[in-house]
Amino acid sequence: MKELIPKDKYSVFADTNDTARVDSLFVAEFFEKQHKHVLRDISRITEPKSGLSEEFIKTNFKAGFYKDSTGRKLPCYFMSRDGFTMLVMGYTGPKAMRFKEIYIKRFNEMEQFIKTLVSARKEFPLLTDNIKLLHENPKPYHFSNECDMLNRIVTGMSAKQFRIANGIEKGKSIRPYLSESQIKMLETLQKVDVGLLVAVPEYQQRKRYLEWYKMKIENSEEVNKGDKKD
Repeated sequence: MKELIPKDKYSVFADTNDTARVDSLFVAEFFEKQHKHVLRDISRITEPKSGLSEEFIKTNFKAGFYKDSTGRKLPCYFMSRDGFTMLVMGYTGPKAMRFKEIYIKRFNEMEQFIKTLVSARKEFPLLTDNIKLLHENPKPYHFSNECDMLNRIVTGMSAKQFRIANGIEKGKSIRPYLSESQIKMLETLQKVDVGLLVAVPEYQQRKRYLEWYKMKIENSEEVNKGDKKD
């Protein structure tokens, strides 16, 4: 299954339809079960007589394959949060309960990340529209320079440098590979930049405003952390 956001250490990822999913292979490993037993459990709850609707099964259990160490192509499943919840409902004991809690927390974090990513994606056309307003005949570099300014402020690197540093294929968006705090900051600065593009057309001055804005946000977050500790 193609991944929009790559798998984390719990094998939770986002598919290309912005749905958080987990790989059955890793659920087996994490819950200390044999993968064939996890597949058996999935078969039981997805069989026609299980009581689950066809729509629920189709949405929440996506059949796929993986290659083992010998190169064999073997079956696996990619489950949504609801599919995962349905599967592990029968896994009991203190250790299983702890693992369930970890996965539910991770699903929550991934879904929040997806939400922020989708929001930034939806608002990106506003940024490009205002770049067009700023330049009578905008060139490709006008768009890439603006995006790279935001990338450098948030990550300290251009998109190209970030791809090289993280082994990301050329041409792929770096946003799914950012941390949650980075994508939130990028979304915020992108919104601010939409307004600044019209009000502050000079590039370096706009960059200074955005850097100042980032610093203020980070300082505010530090103060809030300190208040919570008190």
